[in-house]
Amino acid sequence: MTRPLHDPVDATTTEPGVDIRQYLDGAAGFFGAAANVIMQLSNRPVGYGVVESPVESGNVMIHPIKRLRTTLTYLAVALLGTEDDRAAYREAIDSVHKQVRSRTGSTVKYNAFDPKLQLWVAACLHWGARDLYERMHGPMDDYDADAFYYHSARMGTTLQVREDMWPADREAFEQYWAENLALTRIDPKIKAYFEDLIDLKMLPRPFQLAFGGVHRFFVTGLLPQHLRDEMGMTWSPRQDRVLARMLRVVGTAEGVVPAPVRSFPLNAYLLDMRLRRRLGLRLV
Repeated sequence: MTRPLHDPVDATTTEPGVDIRQYLDGAAGFFGAAANVIMQLSNRPVGYGVVESPVESGNVMIHPIKRLRTTLTYLAVALLGTEDDRAAYREAIDSVHKQVRSRTGSTVKYNAFDPKLQLWVAACLHWGARDLYERMHGPMDDYDADAFYYHSARMGTTLQVREDMWPADREAFEQYWAENLALTRIDPKIKAYFEDLIDLKMLPRPFQLAFGGVHRFFVTGLLPQHLRDEMGMTWSPRQDRVLARMLRVVGTAEGVVPAPVRSFPLNAYLLDMRLRRRLGLRLV
């Protein structure tokens, strides 16, 4: 089933009577954030663009809280924001992205404005969100899966991805995903960055010791097998069963709360962005 891509007037509605917030889990962002970053950065130009970026304010190893706010605000604006919200945040991100491009002598060529790289990032975000939703709540039916898929295009089109670049339907997306995932490689420089991210090296030592092991468990379990192999990670059927039970418990608990509670903190970050804009403060 192929539907035209469009941006509805009410960004929370993908089809009549469908509220996009029902597909969004605030908890999923915390469980899957680092795994999704690894998926995105396993595309070498994306990875080198982040690791070599001269924008210190966006470096998660230096400013982890600020980086988290910027990333979650982008997702909130892309998925829940109005056209005005999206235009304002695009302008803010573009002002940073213009600094992220490979220099003479760079090992890998990259440019943060490259729509093909942005498409890969958006695809990772959609794949990760869909994967976590189904782990927590069970498989989507075709109607819900289509609704969420077509709305997810906004995670790319909020920046430079053209609407016609987003795969036409879910079948086309699966083909794009399989082909491009198979091309990903994690070299030693990017792997070292990932290891620091997984071990929470950006946080104070007590937090690393308290949560680093649990964080590694979730990251490993939520990565596609190809990327586990690239990282040299092991994952057993028993660990997979434990992870599945944990996520279903969280999903069951989230299933009984109202949509605004379930989509927290994305809705809160959207309100924060709008307040910052009204007060004339920096958005990123």
